[in-house]
Amino acid sequence: MIHFISNTISNSESFKLASIEDVVEYCSKQDVLGVDTETEGFDFTCKKMIMFQIGDQHEQFVIDTRFISIEPLREILESNDTIKIFHNAKFDYKFIKRWADIECAGIYDTFLTERVLNCGKDIRYGLKHLCERYLNVTLNKEVRNQFIGLTGQPYRDDQIVYGAKDVEYLCKIRDLQLPTIVNQDLSQVVNLENKAVLAFADIEYNGLDIDKDAWEIIAKHSEREAVDIAKNLDQMIIINRQFDAFVADYIQADLFIPIEEIREVTVKWTSPTQVLKVFKVMVPDLDNVNGKALYKYRREFPIIDRYVQYKEKMKLATSYGSDFFKFISSDGKVHTNFNQILDTGRVASSKPNMQQIPANNKFRNCFIAPPDWCFVSSDYSSQELNVIAFGSKDPVWLDALQQGQDLHSVCADLVYGDEWKQAAEGDCRYYAYANLGGGTDRAKLKCNCPKHKKLRTNVKTINFGLAYGMGPNKLSDTLTISMKEAEELIEKYFNAFPAIRGFLEKLGTYGKRFGYIKTFPPYNRKRWFPNWYPKIWNNKSSKMELGSIERASKNTPIQGASADMTKLALIYIRDYIRETKAPVKIVMTVHDQIDTICEIDYAKQWVTKMTELMELAALQVVTNGLLKADTNISKSWEK
Repeated sequence: MIHFISNTISNSESFKLASIEDVVEYCSKQDVLGVDTETEGFDFTCKKMIMFQIGDQHEQFVIDTRFISIEPLREILESNDTIKIFHNAKFDYKFIKRWADIECAGIYDTFLTERVLNCGKDIRYGLKHLCERYLNVTLNKEVRNQFIGLTGQPYRDDQIVYGAKDVEYLCKIRDLQLPTIVNQDLSQVVNLENKAVLAFADIEYNGLDIDKDAWEIIAKHSEREAVDIAKNLDQMIIINRQFDAFVADYIQADLFIPIEEIREVTVKWTSPTQVLKVFKVMVPDLDNVNGKALYKYRREFPIIDRYVQYKEKMKLATSYGSDFFKFISSDGKVHTNFNQILDTGRVASSKPNMQQIPANNKFRNCFIAPPDWCFVSSDYSSQELNVIAFGSKDPVWLDALQQGQDLHSVCADLVYGDEWKQAAEGDCRYYAYANLGGGTDRAKLKCNCPKHKKLRTNVKTINFGLAYGMGPNKLSDTLTISMKEAEELIEKYFNAFPAIRGFLEKLGTYGKRFGYIKTFPPYNRKRWFPNWYPKIWNNKSSKMELGSIERASKNTPIQGASADMTKLALIYIRDYIRETKAPVKIVMTVHDQIDTICEIDYAKQWVTKMTELMELAALQVVTNGLLKADTNISKSWEK
């Protein structure tokens, strides 16, 4: 039965009129409720929530929030004891918080749950698609779109019924999802995502203040640097006879262009097609000028190296120029949007992509704390390396982390042997003595020896590459070494660390054999490989697909376990803020880092507590206690 609550009088066979008291009376007796909203638009900072729907499969209540407050429902919406079913809860949460000042709790998100159940599969996750898959029902999206821009007109019957049906469908979809959750042993990770969504919603809601003037200064500086590099590229063309075809035979003067700005070179450096013609003179087989294609040629051809620098500066000037200000909302803040579950369990950010803001802090420092507030940011120290050490139980890695040694240098020592020893300078910190555990031993710290630095970089690339399934091809491109050298380096590496080789091979074999891979306990997140089939091992034509499955099987548990603990840390932090009413807001997260702002007077106290909560979350996944958090206070956002 559909009930409509408004200040307008309407007779209809489609629904009954009711009061907000009727809604509270019914809903307060239910353990599970579906919840949905209709809004004027998509920007919660300026578009209003105009309809609120709540109920179950039997009774649905549609509230016209243009005239009726949902304040009487606060206790139900903020209760952890009553499950509220949403689809894409972040969207509804932000509108409810903005226009009713109510923070929802006890959320079950059918969208996120479906993402968990089908992680890795190429399917769609909108409510429309779930209704088709689970209920064989087709939603009329034309009715939904008619809410946008609606102001004071009375709702039509079909709009009221549409809102009510969404609530009914949510309850039915959850009932059909629950058996699969249990059968696939995914209860823990579903619970994790449904709790974490509240923290991600808060981050999107809180937003970040930005210093526009400082941002423009940096963007213009990047633009000037790009122009200078373009001039340098022109000179490299002019002085090299093999590029004569790209130099004009004569220069056409122009009264309106200063003589110093008239170019002899005919290449437009912003045109990939024109640049490709230049580079084909040196590399005939080259078929594009994207970063991956050019990386291996940077050392061999200075003009290619310079062009890559040009592209980097141009990206800063365009992506992070004044165009970035389109992402500033009506409240003057930047509110990103999170895709909470990628195939590995990690998070992506868009509109704008805050995870791609350059990590050199120039642009990050333009995001500032309000007056009398400061940033308190915490990140895990070598998170993915700790996950690898824990998963592989490699004794060298575990000992290095336990002793506070520089893991990359320790690894380079074992990989390169005598070459590492002979590369040491007189003041090498790696070979300096230190008091460890009551005795005297080598400190094994990061040093400044020039040759050590190169060898350490090579091994560091492999160490971090393990989390991304790096093979010889990628290592060759990254270090600009031959394929043979890359293969030999990887072989030497795994000879030095057989436990890590065994760990990764075990993961790769598991994925190829079963068609999915899992993250570490207690969450056991699953990633499915949709192109897998039972006899894929025996099909020679599936070699490339097997290689892809193997790489994903090696990196997903590492990245996924890291994502799981960061999400748990977000939950712990949010819960603590709410329970203690601490003067803190969560404003950003990028992979292993969580950023908050807090009142300055509370900052030192919050550093201690935030570190404790981060490490408590890590301990649930990496149970050896070696993974620590580093927490700092700053006035602006920092890496």
